[in-house]
Amino acid sequence: MKMMLAENIRAFRKERSLTQEQLSEALGVTAGAVYKWEAKLSIPELELILQMADFFDTSVDVLLGYEVKDNRLEATVKRLQEYRRSKDRDGLAEAEKALKKYPHSFRIVSESAALYRAFGYESGDKALFHRALELLEQSRLLLSQNKDPQVSEQTIYGRIADTYLGLGETDKAIELWKTHNADGVYSPRIGYNLAENGHVEEAVPFLSEALLKLVSDLITTIMGYVNVYLKRGDHASCQAILSWGFGLLLGLRDADKPNYFDRVSAVLLVVLAGSQHLSGQGDEARDTLIKAKELATFFDASPSYDESDIRFINRIEGASAYDDLGATAMDGVRNVVSQFQNEEFSALWSAVTEE
Repeated sequence: MKMMLAENIRAFRKERSLTQEQLSEALGVTAGAVYKWEAKLSIPELELILQMADFFDTSVDVLLGYEVKDNRLEATVKRLQEYRRSKDRDGLAEAEKALKKYPHSFRIVSESAALYRAFGYESGDKALFHRALELLEQSRLLLSQNKDPQVSEQTIYGRIADTYLGLGETDKAIELWKTHNADGVYSPRIGYNLAENGHVEEAVPFLSEALLKLVSDLITTIMGYVNVYLKRGDHASCQAILSWGFGLLLGLRDADKPNYFDRVSAVLLVVLAGSQHLSGQGDEARDTLIKAKELATFFDASPSYDESDIRFINRIEGASAYDDLGATAMDGVRNVVSQFQNEEFSALWSAVTEE
């Protein structure tokens, strides 16, 4: 619970337009005593609290202003999260109280660990990082309680590795990331920290894997947005994100060599043309379809599914590129045109292919 005595003394005094000196005279104390009460530097004795309550025509309870906190588990978790968001270091004391009350709660232990890690990074205080490590290990043992699908043993080990990094124990952090790098989730951090610490050649495969996965996920995300915007009829946003995605993939071209993303880019161009057609931009749609046709033809003339043909990416052991667009880039373009189920758009594509 929280006491609002200092704030209430000040509020009641100002409500009656009294200075600190005038209140001190009424209570038979020094002006300095009133100042200290309002500044939370001291607390008046009980007799003076009773006297002030009578002077202000209020009850002792109101003057004290006790604010009773909801200390149930769910409310405590939310409070710890808010301390972290607001960067309020009072949250550390709150966390320790919560840990005493709920020592075997995964959520309390996990949120407390997050608080210590956050303030450890903010201040560089190693003691905070060490406390975070204790709590992270404890949370791992309580993981069976977890109901958050975004949290797993892998993510907890990732947080432990981040904490070791905060302690300056980079080698230990890298080894933990490597051990728990399922689906390459920690490849960006491994690659970055290896390169930063001079292990350049060892870093490259991790960075290549990370970049390839990042771009693949980004394409899927872009197409998700495209579906949203097309269903909303928001063609301006649809065209903006497709143009941005196409430019991004174009930047991965290594000189004039075709690469797998050319095949994907041809499809993005067709979707862009479809949006332009539906929004009444007939000339723009035609020009974009011509670009899609040229790019698909360019790729099909010398198709490449080798990831090392993509700029910045080295060969990745076991990697492969595949999709459901069709056997060739041109098949993919035709399939996407047909998915619009728009006779005029299909006729426009036919006219472009016959040129």
